Amino acid sequence: MTAPDPASKTAHNQPLGTFERPSATGLGGAEMGAIVLGCIWLLAVLAAYLLAPAETDGANGWTGWVQTALAVCLPVILLWGGAMVLRSIRIMREETLRLQSAIDGLRHSYLTHAQQATAVAEPSVTKKLEEIAEATRKTESALATFQSSRRNPPRPAIPAEAAQMAAADQGTLALGTSSEDMSPPLPVDQFIRALNFPETAEDEEGFSALRAALKDRKASQVIQAAQDVLTLLSQDGIYMDDLRPDMARPEIWRQFAQGARGRAVAALGGVRDRTSLALTAARMKQDPIFRDAAHHFLRRFDQMFTEFETEANDSEISALGDTRTARAFMLVGRVAGTFD
Repeated sequence: MTAPDPASKTAHNQPLGTFERPSATGLGGAEMGAIVLGCIWLLAVLAAYLLAPAETDGANGWTGWVQTALAVCLPVILLWGGAMVLRSIRIMREETLRLQSAIDGLRHSYLTHAQQATAVAEPSVTKKLEEIAEATRKTESALATFQSSRRNPPRPAIPAEAAQMAAADQGTLALGTSSEDMSPPLPVDQFIRALNFPETAEDEEGFSALRAALKDRKASQVIQAAQDVLTLLSQDGIYMDDLRPDMARPEIWRQFAQGARGRAVAALGGVRDRTSLALTAARMKQDPIFRDAAHHFLRRFDQMFTEFETEANDSEISALGDTRTARAFMLVGRVAGTFD
């Protein structure tokens, strides 16, 4: 049997189109060996025939010739049969080697194309990643600007004159007589107007209502507590004028005044501004001063509204629910879990 074709050893380095079916026309070692042995056998038979004495038995002439032919041809047939088997084995081995080389060539070609495709796609992927990083930086910059603008409020929570007026010391008269005992009851409309604080420094009606409310001891306590909370909230850029809460019905407010809590009065927490809620919740956790002021404000508003609800009608309750003080109560109360 002959050795594999040397061309198959270098098939890994050849293009795929060079792999062809091996030629089966050439004579291999097995065929040449069979020819040589066949010739030797024929020569041996011929020599034996020529040197053998002539036969005299004519009866066995035909049978003798048949036996002689079989004795001469059968070894040659066996030799060529073995040679053909060896030739088939050689061809199959060459085909197997070429097939393996073709498979290796395909694998190498696939890896080469994959690497080229990766090299081509890499710049576009890098460009996309750079665009995403740039967009992320722009977003972070925008968020930083947004947070900075909220933490540096461009306007006060309420006019400075109103803040000074609310912070002024009200005091008491001598012999324990309070200013509340010496002044007439505060009208409901003025009380509601005072809870909304003056709109601007030129809001004469608002300042008049605020002055009247500050002369009432209970009203002044709520107003001062609300003023403290509004001022602290404005430090984070949270203003009640910017909030648009879902207004609760008067009967929900009445249920709250009568002691209902939880799901029944959840509508009072109608503030949906996520930024304001998040900033207020963070301030409540991190700032003990704000937390104390918020809880003090919630208690004062609860006490005030409990008394207010017994004498107010539905329209007056709705008007109070739309004031800045009520909006602050909705925001801080929701963060503190008052309506849970």
